[in-house]
Amino acid sequence: MPEGDSAWRAAHHLHRALAGRTVDRFELRMPNLAVKDLRGAHIHGAEARGKHMLLRIDDYTVHSHFGMDGSWRLVPPPGSQARPGRRGPTVAWPAEHRIRAIVGTDAVIALGIDLARLELWPTADEHEHLGYLGPDLLAEEPDLAEAARRILAEPTRPITGALLDQRNVAGLGNEYVTEMCFIRGVLPTRSVAEAGEVHEWLELGRRLLLANRDRVERTFTGNLRDRNWVFSRGGEPCKRCGTTILEGKHDSGSRQRGAQWRDSTWCPSCQG
Repeated sequence: MPEGDSAWRAAHHLHRALAGRTVDRFELRMPNLAVKDLRGAHIHGAEARGKHMLLRIDDYTVHSHFGMDGSWRLVPPPGSQARPGRRGPTVAWPAEHRIRAIVGTDAVIALGIDLARLELWPTADEHEHLGYLGPDLLAEEPDLAEAARRILAEPTRPITGALLDQRNVAGLGNEYVTEMCFIRGVLPTRSVAEAGEVHEWLELGRRLLLANRDRVERTFTGNLRDRNWVFSRGGEPCKRCGTTILEGKHDSGSRQRGAQWRDSTWCPSCQG
């Protein structure tokens, strides 16, 4: 499930592969963007902001959001040759209907796959579109005091909703917040006021994101073979105490009608 670490990793790889190159193929497969053409433009680089990925080309930004299943993949151009004496890896393209974006250069092609959102903005307008986001926990120096201020402004809100609300703090998703509740020993239904020191929640979230951002398979236990404490483990025994993990719903952080709840799991013994 893509979260802030997934966006950071995608931006890191796209920046390293594309920055400084010239676009020779450009397709955004959305009805309102299909005629946009940035061939010949200079790629400045890529950056993540929370769960959002920003690819900057000349004076424009290709904005994408992964949603539940999206990703960016780097593939070699068709017909490219491996170095002499080496067999180049075969990189399969996904099915055409899954490809939402193609940004190609002479050296590498970036494919946007199953993206939930895809937009093209003037780079100067980025703040107009994303200025609502709270501090990004994967920023070099995130403003945790500002994130705490926003969360504490609604002390009766469930801690899950407060942390998942990207206007408070950017980058945390449901897997992170569910696991953080277990690590902190707090039921996901507890309010901000009942959940303990907000700065400690934010520092924990940042540590976990930093620990996972450089690997595809994230872990909260420190063991890549046994990665989660409670997330998606409803009905199984708790790894700490053996009590059966319960399933339910908790606040999603969204204020949109019909999107107020996310799947939740917790240990009734470890999370008092």
